Amino acid sequence: MDARSLQAAFVAVRSNKLFEIFVISVILASALLVGVKTYEISPGMRRLTDALDLAVTLFFVTEIVIRFIASENRRRFFHDFWNIFDTLIVVVSLVPVDNSDMALVARLVRVFRVLRMVSFIPELRLLLVSLVKALPQLGYVMLLLFIIFYIYAAIGSTLFETINPRLWGDIALSMLTLFRVMTFEDWTDVMYETMEVYPLSWVFYVTFIFFTAFAFLNMIIGIVVNVMEEEHRGMQAKAAASRGEPTLSDVHEQLQAIREHLESRAGNR
Repeated sequence: MDARSLQAAFVAVRSNKLFEIFVISVILASALLVGVKTYEISPGMRRLTDALDLAVTLFFVTEIVIRFIASENRRRFFHDFWNIFDTLIVVVSLVPVDNSDMALVARLVRVFRVLRMVSFIPELRLLLVSLVKALPQLGYVMLLLFIIFYIYAAIGSTLFETINPRLWGDIALSMLTLFRVMTFEDWTDVMYETMEVYPLSWVFYVTFIFFTAFAFLNMIIGIVVNVMEEEHRGMQAKAAASRGEPTLSDVHEQLQAIREHLESRAGNR
């Protein structure tokens, strides 16, 4: 079998849906193996899990080799972030778990192998890429949210320090308490405690919850959803271009050209 036939065979394997499902199943199995090892198990079961872990690692190495050989441009294989990510996870997984200074790192990397699901499922890639691209826009929202936290923490520390120093002793503790309030973790207990001294302190908590839990968190969700929709449209456009189909922008341009042509003909009449 020559190089082209081998590459064609590996391309067929890589593009096979059953192979993708099998890879995802192995990733899930590797995650379950990590979970099993956190329990007290018998020596025989320990040896079995170690053997299965070795088999999973060898399979991941084989899968990376298949993807590399099936790549149309092998020199640019590592220009793809997901290829680099998968390869690093697999390479570090080759570190022996026992009798090694890197044993702890190896165990941690085996936990992160489940993240390879992201590189295999396009919907998960869409979510992660959208979240990363939304970070610059989220930065300003988070900065304003921090300012609100800081102001309310300073007010809370000033007013409520004598009531409960464990919650309001300094501004850092106050911000941690406010985070508890924002997540609705027994926040009414905190409020009722201060209301015994300051009956109108409920205004402090209600306004803080309105600004943070309602307003700012909804803004964050809106930004992420907006970026996700843009990424989804981009993925659809790329898929349509790869199939030779016109995209929505192409259809819009064609309709605009037809409209201008009809308007010009009507003007000439």
